[in-house]
Amino acid sequence: MTPRKPPPPARSPRPRTLQRILLVVLALIAALGAGLAYPAIARGPELVSASWQNWWLLPLLVLVPVVFWRATWGEDRRIPRLRIGTLAPFTVGPVGWHVWLRDMPGVFRSVGFGLFVLALARPINTLRPETSNEKGIDIVLVLDLSGSMQAVIDNVPENLTKFMPRDRDRRIRPTRLDVAKAVIRDFIARRKTDRIGVVVFGKEAYVLSPPTLDYHLLDALVSKMELKLIDGSATAIGDATGVAAARLRRSQAQSKAIMLLTDGDNNAGQIAPEYAAHLAKLVGAKLFTIQIGSGETAEVQDGFDLFGQPRYVTVPFPVNPELLKKLAEETGGETYVASDAAKLQESFHDVLDKLEKTRFEASIASFEDMYRFLLLPGVLLIALDAILRALVLRRFP
Repeated sequence: MTPRKPPPPARSPRPRTLQRILLVVLALIAALGAGLAYPAIARGPELVSASWQNWWLLPLLVLVPVVFWRATWGEDRRIPRLRIGTLAPFTVGPVGWHVWLRDMPGVFRSVGFGLFVLALARPINTLRPETSNEKGIDIVLVLDLSGSMQAVIDNVPENLTKFMPRDRDRRIRPTRLDVAKAVIRDFIARRKTDRIGVVVFGKEAYVLSPPTLDYHLLDALVSKMELKLIDGSATAIGDATGVAAARLRRSQAQSKAIMLLTDGDNNAGQIAPEYAAHLAKLVGAKLFTIQIGSGETAEVQDGFDLFGQPRYVTVPFPVNPELLKKLAEETGGETYVASDAAKLQESFHDVLDKLEKTRFEASIASFEDMYRFLLLPGVLLIALDAILRALVLRRFP
């Protein structure tokens, strides 16, 4: 009787464990390479020096190892098991490629989750300036905020209504300041390459913004200007013109202009208007004066009557058109009288027609949101994880 051959010795599970670890490491390297290849090629240097807008989300990266563990070895611990007497037949049985690749979906999931976190942190690139040759004019707008700007003005053009206050009762007529702000905002919205600065004045003069191409900021600043924001008990035309000239002293533009909007006479300040015009001429700027209102008196709202209708009274507001004309002529500019809103708007655009544009090099920093370069590979890895689990590497039970 032929003796039976003894069964082959059971293989130690240690080599298989080491092989699994090696395969997981290789899969992790491959997933990282695939996930980071696109952002590295598209915006590698920019991502390294990016500014993270939601930096407080970056600590969520500590959850990546947790996701990795639960999706690989942790998955084994959550699978139902059947206790049997011996595992020897399984240790010698064939092992398919599904077994060796069972950790791949978990690796893709963990890397995709890490890319999601980086995308949510919003990397912003601010180091890509765009340079171009443009034509433009350097302009400083000088806006009167004295008390006389509360007088009403009529004939507002239709295209200015979007810049007028929307929360005001429609029965109330717009003030000179309302219209002046609307005209300035419309003027700014039409510009593309003109550097614009703003000076406001009452009893004293203040620089609201130096000449800039940031029209969005200018529009926001002008829209917030209100009476009583500064001391409007007097009108310092000389100081305001001098401050505007100082803002243009270093300008290299061939055409420099100061546009003075006022409805009063100079009665305050440390600088005489004539000397301020001389300073403007020294820096090569033309002074264009725009008188808002055409008479010595104007209507001002004085509350409401018994029927709830706005009541207006006539108040004297002295003006000095001779002074404004003299200042403009001193610098080679012109003077305008805007009796209503339409003429005020026409005055602004007439000034531009009289100025020669200057070629200059404009450099504008672009802000690029780079989250999409991380989000796209993250989505693809998570989708690959779901597809493999559903169609290829399904576990049973």
